[in-house]
Amino acid sequence: MAKTSPFEFIQQVRRETAKVTWPTRNETAVTTLMVFIMVALASVFFAVVDMVLQFGVKYLLGAGG
Repeated sequence: MAKTSPFEFIQQVRRETAKVTWPTRNETAVTTLMVFIMVALASVFFAVVDMVLQFGVKYLLGAGG
């Protein structure tokens, strides 16, 4: 593999960075909002699953009263 000088490396990085399609402010906001919504839904789902499993274990072990 050929060695690349630091100056040439920086030029290559700048060329590649110029090719990137950066998201707009609106796209970033919508994506962030969707992530927060999905995190909230996942946390509710896992809380419900945890409660159901907790109830099941207590019932099976006879500690459910």
